[in-house]
Amino acid sequence: MEWSDLRVFLAIAREGTLGAAARRLEQTQPTMGRRLRALEDAVGHKLFQRTSAGFVLTDEGSAVLAHAERMEEEALAIARRLTGQEQHLEGGLRVTSSDWFGATVLTPLLAEFAQTHPRITVELLTEARFLSLSRREADLAFRIRPFDEPDVISRKLLHTPYAVYARRGGAFSDVGEGEDTALLALDSAFAGFPDDSWLQTRLPKARIAFRSNSRLVQARMCAQGLGLAVLPVPLGDSLGELMRVDLGEPPPGRDTWIGYHRDLRRLARLRALLDLVALRLGASGQA
Repeated sequence: MEWSDLRVFLAIAREGTLGAAARRLEQTQPTMGRRLRALEDAVGHKLFQRTSAGFVLTDEGSAVLAHAERMEEEALAIARRLTGQEQHLEGGLRVTSSDWFGATVLTPLLAEFAQTHPRITVELLTEARFLSLSRREADLAFRIRPFDEPDVISRKLLHTPYAVYARRGGAFSDVGEGEDTALLALDSAFAGFPDDSWLQTRLPKARIAFRSNSRLVQARMCAQGLGLAVLPVPLGDSLGELMRVDLGEPPPGRDTWIGYHRDLRRLARLRALLDLVALRLGASGQA
């Protein structure tokens, strides 16, 4: 097994296709395919499933990935030491979160991280579904509920308050039980979320004017004056077109959890990002 073949493997795992991986390493696509077959023959297992959407890691591939990334980190450390630039970290990190959290909370943090570590490429994936850390669909995840994957290191990071918002300038001093009031709610896939249920219980006679699985979309529709919405305070307060509406009690807030695969706990570039997250988002101790 050669390190050069493992570099090919890592590029394919990160890019998802032979063509993109070939461009990343400045190789030809046939060469990438040949090197991958050589590696699979050497380990005696198929490392990827070939699908219409690209290359997806098998269980054996996921196991190899963890070791290959540690080898990569050591190889980069050797190169930094020999060139006298051991303070520079490089490589890639794939981060996942909800859309509003990524856009509102993580964007300034990742911008600061990029300025401090310009050789690290961060990929932020904002999806409604939870990407799997066990299958290495992401390196670091921010979620609104605890992680249940046994090979994931996680902790509660912070608590986010929520509030009711309306378009600024609207007359919402007394909405009663919601008569003649329109609500912006989550879609059926997120039915039962505490804040969404709270709003409909608090205003039982209100009508649902719009549904979405995106907090950002809800906020934008609220800013258009379509109705009331329960939003995370960091998101709602960031939009000048919105104002808070007092319904007598605040809606329930949500906790945010942070997690990463245990095989990455010594990955220097991940530790650097975790340090900044702890510093800026108020986590006590090391994540």
